[in-house]
Amino acid sequence: MEELKPTPANSSPLSPLGFLDRAATVYGDCPSVIYEHTTYTWSQTHRRCLRVASSISSLGVRRGHVVSVLSPNIPAMYELHFAVPMSGAVLNTINTRLDTRTVSLLLRHSQSKLLFVDHTLSSLVLDALHLFPPNTPTPLLVLIADDDAPAPAPHPNSDSSPFCATYEEMVESGDPDFQWTLPEDEWDPMTLNYTSGTTSSPKGVVHCHRGLFIITVNSLLDWAVPRQPVYLWTLPMFHANGWSYPYGIAAVGGTNVCVRKFDAPVIYDLIRRHGVTHMCGAPVVLNMLTNVPNSEPLRNPVQIMTAGAPPPAAVLSRTESLGFVVSHGYGLTETAGLVVSCAWKPGWNKLPATERARLKSRQGVRTVAMTRVDVVDPDTGLPVKRDGSSLGEVVFRGGCVMLGYLKDPKGTASCMKDGWFYTGDVAVMHPDGYLEIKDRSKDVIISGGENLSSVEVESVLYTNSAVNEAAVVARPDEFWGRHRARL
Repeated sequence: MEELKPTPANSSPLSPLGFLDRAATVYGDCPSVIYEHTTYTWSQTHRRCLRVASSISSLGVRRGHVVSVLSPNIPAMYELHFAVPMSGAVLNTINTRLDTRTVSLLLRHSQSKLLFVDHTLSSLVLDALHLFPPNTPTPLLVLIADDDAPAPAPHPNSDSSPFCATYEEMVESGDPDFQWTLPEDEWDPMTLNYTSGTTSSPKGVVHCHRGLFIITVNSLLDWAVPRQPVYLWTLPMFHANGWSYPYGIAAVGGTNVCVRKFDAPVIYDLIRRHGVTHMCGAPVVLNMLTNVPNSEPLRNPVQIMTAGAPPPAAVLSRTESLGFVVSHGYGLTETAGLVVSCAWKPGWNKLPATERARLKSRQGVRTVAMTRVDVVDPDTGLPVKRDGSSLGEVVFRGGCVMLGYLKDPKGTASCMKDGWFYTGDVAVMHPDGYLEIKDRSKDVIISGGENLSSVEVESVLYTNSAVNEAAVVARPDEFWGRHRARL
């Protein structure tokens, strides 16, 4: 069989962008995006994305250039997940909670050619651009404005509008028949996402078309997402491109319910009004949903995927009592989504509620897209004992691991070595093969010579329903070395 080789017929580049074309064909008259009083169909969303991609190209943006977006979860933010890479550019969604200095740093580091900015964040962006060193090129600006939003005032240092166009002008002037093409190579970069930078300077994580295709299909399979779900955007799309669900919901012809700002009573109203079936969010989202006064159980179950810090058992129990079906996963910006999930075994349904919550708080086993997941001794690289108590570092190997960090070969080499991606997360492996995150390696508290998990202390605090959010950090102690300090 040695004569059988890859050909254009069997080796077309993988990319999630084609999911939008298919959605327009199969689900063209079905709702794609709902936001306040506006509803688009998949045919309309498809045309709008093509128009914006055309307009981006007309501004001189070329293949491989970075186009940044600073926006909450509104229709434009969703559309740009397709329109930017359809133009050949690399999409960089920026955390809306960052300060002026950090936004300026990211725009310079990424060498963004174009920046789409929501009207509520325009002042922040203009201040960020004024921090650019002299003679440093700045990106062109496009304003995303709601219909009733007032026009932003000119910056104090400028007499004219800094924006070259509004988003809707880009839609109107673009070509609805724009012929986008797949990348020449599926390994070409498609997105750039900056890590939070909570423990160091933000790192630019680069993902390719192939990896994003794999993680998208992986996410749909692992969560068993059906055709035409109604997905509520409680997870910020700037977080690892919404864990790949902008592309995934297109693949299954679902409805995206957008919301500008998380507010628990509003979320309950949207769930009931639109028949929401799926949503994602960090454990703090679960906690906020359970702390709404006089909240009534949902009429129909809502699937909710959570990740990030392990959800405390008390929060899981309260959430499920309201009618949410909680799934738990684990991933990083560097994996573009969740690559470990707590695959539920039918026999566990017969266990007491407290035991079910304890099992569900574990991160679980590798999803189908990952070749290998393990917990290893960071010094030797050997797997730790599967005893549920031996600490080690989580390592990955699979098709959706990032290409690397932008302009940071040393950082890339330090975490991608010996055929593995080293996450920096500390975990244990249980005898049944399920892993459980205990901490970030830099957050482990060493007290009296013992390693203490800040996550476990936080879980105890969450058992008190009066606690909405908890964080445990170490503080110096003359006797113990380091001691727990609750926030």
